[in-house]
Amino acid sequence: MKNKTYLILITIVSALGGLLFGYDTGVINGSQYYFSKYFELDPGMKGWVVGSALIGCFVGAIVAGPLSKAIGRKYSLIISAILFSLSAWGSGLPGFLPESVSLLVVFRLIGGLGIGIASMNAPTYIAEIAPAKIRGTLVSYYQLAIVVGFFVVFLVTYMIGNSATEAENVQEGWRWMFWSELIPSTLFLILLFFVPKSPRWLAIKGLKSEAYKVLTRIHGEEVANTEIRDIEKSIEKDKHKVKLNIFAKGVFSIIVIGTVLSILQQFTGINAVLYYGADIFERALGFGQEDVLQQQVLLAAINLVFTFVAMATVDRFGRKPLIYIGAVGMLTGFLMLGGTLMTDSVGLLSLVGVLLFIASFAMSMGPVVWVILSEMFPNNMRSTAMSIAVAAQWAANYVVTQSFPLVAESEVNNSEYWNGSLPYFIFSVFILAIIFFTYKYIPETKGKSLEELEDMWDIPEEAKQIPK
Repeated sequence: MKNKTYLILITIVSALGGLLFGYDTGVINGSQYYFSKYFELDPGMKGWVVGSALIGCFVGAIVAGPLSKAIGRKYSLIISAILFSLSAWGSGLPGFLPESVSLLVVFRLIGGLGIGIASMNAPTYIAEIAPAKIRGTLVSYYQLAIVVGFFVVFLVTYMIGNSATEAENVQEGWRWMFWSELIPSTLFLILLFFVPKSPRWLAIKGLKSEAYKVLTRIHGEEVANTEIRDIEKSIEKDKHKVKLNIFAKGVFSIIVIGTVLSILQQFTGINAVLYYGADIFERALGFGQEDVLQQQVLLAAINLVFTFVAMATVDRFGRKPLIYIGAVGMLTGFLMLGGTLMTDSVGLLSLVGVLLFIASFAMSMGPVVWVILSEMFPNNMRSTAMSIAVAAQWAANYVVTQSFPLVAESEVNNSEYWNGSLPYFIFSVFILAIIFFTYKYIPETKGKSLEELEDMWDIPEEAKQIPK
């Protein structure tokens, strides 16, 4: 490869959108205890402040598709970086201004918009610049960045929280937790001006010479010539088509497959564990307050380490084998946790179950879903289809985030029979569904160019026509 270092550098820059997603997830967890006391929030309002960002993510993912088609992946990511920075700055202001809680929600929504736009554009951009042989590894940088962001902000909020008294953190500490996000968001914004535009987007817009220059710098002339020919063939085919009808049978099924896979990623329960990890360790597993921090650090570290495992194997083993292995591990972990809760034998086995679930998710559904989504859709529908699938993922995230505490604290779950185990058995059913769905509907995309993958789908010609 002509310039592998350059390719990796621009991949890392674009993946910083994922780091900010992970950072935002962690900062709300670290700060919510203090700002809830500052504003004297009841449980319902606290849930609204925490979950409001997910609504922004949903809207951001919906607008990401048409935005990406109009101005490209690069400038869409720049807009997301601006939104990240605005959210980080504004989230620390409420309390100084009137309508404080409403203002905090507004800035949380703004941050969510940035996350939603980045979550569609970052993996798409990486897939469109990456060679087929290492595309899975490079797209996995996005999931790695999410995990790194979560781990880093956990340490940052811990340091800020421990550097002052609780009263000082209630007044000021939570603001600095939000403001700390300005460092990575500003860095992301600045570095984006140094990455090239997507060569496929440039070619679609008729800027062939610019697309060729980008491909040549990344891959060298020989590979660039092959890539540009494949892209031109794809575009030429599209010129002879009437505008794609996404609701036609052959097309709609592809979007449904990607969307269901995206939803199932969230229905594993991953964000229930990440968002409410402290509650799970303290209440469900019986750990004392002094042990919770250690368990959370361990959880974040396991998440990070096994994301590297996925990156090292996704282009060697393939996408589907990793999903199967991960699903078996996630299922085993939750059955261990649920079983020990149900039999009132909580202990080391319960902790191992949680960590096994996290490790299995990190090496499978976490990065692999982003890889598959970024490469499975044909060129002429990628932006639209990705936007739909990612928006559905954020909607599913919101459903899980809002419903988990309701189920966890319900009378049924706390009955003598379930003894707090019900949510984990519910998640286990969805993990079983992942195995079946992957076997039945998900194609293996390892080692194929995006143009080869486009020919993989049998889309009837009449499906490409808009019904009269």
